[in-house]
Amino acid sequence: MKHNSNKSILSVLVFIAMTFSAAGQRYYKPHFAIGGKAGMTMSEMSFTPGVEQSMISGLTMGVTARYTEEKFFGLIAELNIEQRGWKETFEGTQLNYERQLTYVQLPLLTHIYFGSDKFKGFVNLGPAVSLLIGDNISSNFDYRNPSEVEGFPEENRHVNQMSMDIKNKFDYGILGGAGVELTIKKKHSIMLEARYYFGLGNVFPSAKKDEFSASRGTSIQVTLGYMFHIK
Repeated sequence: MKHNSNKSILSVLVFIAMTFSAAGQRYYKPHFAIGGKAGMTMSEMSFTPGVEQSMISGLTMGVTARYTEEKFFGLIAELNIEQRGWKETFEGTQLNYERQLTYVQLPLLTHIYFGSDKFKGFVNLGPAVSLLIGDNISSNFDYRNPSEVEGFPEENRHVNQMSMDIKNKFDYGILGGAGVELTIKKKHSIMLEARYYFGLGNVFPSAKKDEFSASRGTSIQVTLGYMFHIK
């Protein structure tokens, strides 16, 4: 009787060990990587009421930390410098106005990847917060007094945004992107990524009495990055 009891206990212990072993095989070794990236942006503002504008080019660069644990899933935290803004259009004239806004940006992104150890595709998605650190205006006319500028197309045109101070230096929005990663050595890889940023915060006052009910930034980013795989 005792022999049968010991045998049953041993069988249970073996079963538990096998269960934990099988469960352990469903988990993947965690990986941690750090790196940097740089590239260009194309951006504009979403104004309501609308403003005649086109996209303005800028620069972006930053550092990246990435943690992956599951086979196809991870998290990314970044600290970036990004330029975005807008360029006003004046058809039939030589007038030029550009406003470049420089932000420190902190994204926290979900990282979904697929492919082989050598070559992967990935999708990144998540929120980003930004703080304005620079506001640069470039113009070939007196944008503070456009009515005194010869040939300025004033009719049915908003002009106050050209000289208004940025009220909200804190910005927030959603980032989404896709790209590819190529492993060039065991611990080294390069990435090419395209992203779209949709701002949710208004840079100008947006109360009913104010001129704009919406003044949100949007941008397209294309970057080339390098990652060093620590673990």
